[in-house]
Amino acid sequence: MTPTNMQRLLAELSARHFPNPPATPAQLAAFELRVGWKLDEDLRAFYLHCDGATLFKPFPDANYHLLPLEQIRRAFVAMRPGDDAPFGSASWYTLVDLQDSDYVILDITHPVNGRYPLLDAYHETFPEGVRPVAASLSDFLEKALTSDDSYFWLNFTPGRSR
Repeated sequence: MTPTNMQRLLAELSARHFPNPPATPAQLAAFELRVGWKLDEDLRAFYLHCDGATLFKPFPDANYHLLPLEQIRRAFVAMRPGDDAPFGSASWYTLVDLQDSDYVILDITHPVNGRYPLLDAYHETFPEGVRPVAASLSDFLEKALTSDDSYFWLNFTPGRSR
């Protein structure tokens, strides 16, 4: 049996990066109950493989921190803590912490082929500046794992201004 693209990406993540221990099926069910939406196939595979991970460097120094289930929340809560009015769509959820209040977020209301697209959420322009990054988590991982620790959708190296 040939491994799927996601299986190959998860094997690479485990071999070269910093995955957390896997989430249990009960943790996935509790997460879905808490947020009110179902994980897509890529997200389910990822979280059953590891409940979050960092790429290239261990936490807290990683540019790419794929959040554990317990840390995923609505993007406007993560990006504008303490604000009285919500900013951005209530269907946007944090997935990857890029440091300095920047995130890659999921858009759960616009799945493509059953998978949630990922968006760049730069804190300085959020929510107006949100833009597509990847069609799915597997697409994101494919690009991120070959990025040499740079933000593949931007034309600069992490740590520099946008």
